[in-house]
Amino acid sequence: MMKIKILSSLSKVFPDEICNECEISELTSLKNEYTSFQLAVMNGSDGEFDVTFDKSIVGVFVQGFVPVGLAAPEGRDDYFIRNAESGDYPDVLMPFDGKLTLKKNEWTALWCMFNPEKSLEIGKYDVKISIGETEISLPCEVLNASTGEQKLTCTHWFHTDCLASHYGVEVFSEEYWRIVENFMREAVNHGINMILTPLFTPPLDTEVGGERPTVQLVDVYRHAYSKYSFGFDKLKRWVELADRCCVKYFEMSHLFTQWGAKHAPKIMAETGGGYKRIFGWETNAHSQGYTNFLRQFAPELIKFIDETGIRNRCVFHTSDEPSIKDYFHYRRSAKVMNELFGEFRIIDALSSYAFYKNGLTKHPIPSVEHIESFAGKVDELWTYYCCGPYKNNLPNRFISMPSLRNRILGFIMYKYNVKGFLHWGYNFYFTQHSKGKVDPFKQTDAGGAFSSGDAYVVYPDADGKPLSSLRFEVFYDAIKDYEALVALEKKIGRENVLCVLEAGLEKPLSAENYPKNEKWLISKRNEINRLLAKQV
Repeated sequence: MMKIKILSSLSKVFPDEICNECEISELTSLKNEYTSFQLAVMNGSDGEFDVTFDKSIVGVFVQGFVPVGLAAPEGRDDYFIRNAESGDYPDVLMPFDGKLTLKKNEWTALWCMFNPEKSLEIGKYDVKISIGETEISLPCEVLNASTGEQKLTCTHWFHTDCLASHYGVEVFSEEYWRIVENFMREAVNHGINMILTPLFTPPLDTEVGGERPTVQLVDVYRHAYSKYSFGFDKLKRWVELADRCCVKYFEMSHLFTQWGAKHAPKIMAETGGGYKRIFGWETNAHSQGYTNFLRQFAPELIKFIDETGIRNRCVFHTSDEPSIKDYFHYRRSAKVMNELFGEFRIIDALSSYAFYKNGLTKHPIPSVEHIESFAGKVDELWTYYCCGPYKNNLPNRFISMPSLRNRILGFIMYKYNVKGFLHWGYNFYFTQHSKGKVDPFKQTDAGGAFSSGDAYVVYPDADGKPLSSLRFEVFYDAIKDYEALVALEKKIGRENVLCVLEAGLEKPLSAENYPKNEKWLISKRNEINRLLAKQV
């Protein structure tokens, strides 16, 4: 006897378990977006079954499992699935060839997309699905409303050295550029509209004294008497590639090291003695030599930016995640950055309000767990999360977390009037501090350092293309939720939108307080969609 359940995108289906609360009976979609759902299938015997869908309506993927080692850090809250135990969890989305292989009395899931090409006419559809001899249907509706161009600025750090290392290709070879474009295009297709641009090899998650593979886009030439010249051909190609992929913003890599701004990033140059590293961990960030370099580099880079016509699309970084103990070093580095690049936005992930209060940065990016300290006090609020949070029900997207904890971010960002989101791991396929490589299909926790899934949301397929994940799709749903609320605000005003969002809640919506109920979120999004489509 075959069992089939139609589930929302918020379920995680295991062979021995599904979430019945995630069952749905309808689906709504705005005309400029696709909407996802899941099919969970169980049969009383082993078998292979043909699966067919209404033509041009549904895109389909098989949900694959990956091993979770470190499911969550010690001291976690209880809002995890499977009690945050190690084991195999659903995450990677594999291409589907139309044949579903089932094992006796085990659930298997397909990830399905309604209106994947965003080309369906407005109206109601009865999506028919056949699995073997069994046929079911799902009422779906494309509503006469859309969100327009994405308002949220979103970046997930794009690690091209991880791609070169995983695929074994030479950096800046034609194959390298092909793979980079594949992964960049996938990022943009999921709402990432700002791309980390490695002017120099980004000084991120690197062991002190160690280094990551060189991926710097700016050619540097050191001449006598500490004079420098620069070549921007690779950076120009990067900009052209990003334009083809419809990237909106360029996020220039950090010009001082992570966790304190105490050193220079690794910078390679052609010198009289050959091609070699001229700055790095051995370089004091505030040394005369490095400051002299930056003073020569900044005007040449700005000239390139203006000649390329991307001035309004560029942001800069000083250092990542400085703590209050790094205040003195960061202040000195920030002063140099403001002097050289003050005409641009300079953004940094940091969660101590003192950095903003004392004028060290105009554009702080606090962690979501510190967002209350900044909300309503900064001109343009951004937020981020990474290895944490994992307490107090705060949003995040470890593989062992419920999908609702991932998706609720969209509603939360709207509530706090967030304008941008940052995450460090689009495709980090190294161990902690970049000491070695990992196989992302076999080791999902960066060598036991980070909770599984924290380091990446796409998997590297064999042909140099990315495979999406449950978490990436659900995260994109969160962005679409945010955009729907922004669109509704234009129609009925922010106060009324907040009333819609919080209707029936015992407490106001916050990063820590929201209904842990999948049906609530799905119903709320359907309500928002219909309000958008309602004629005034």
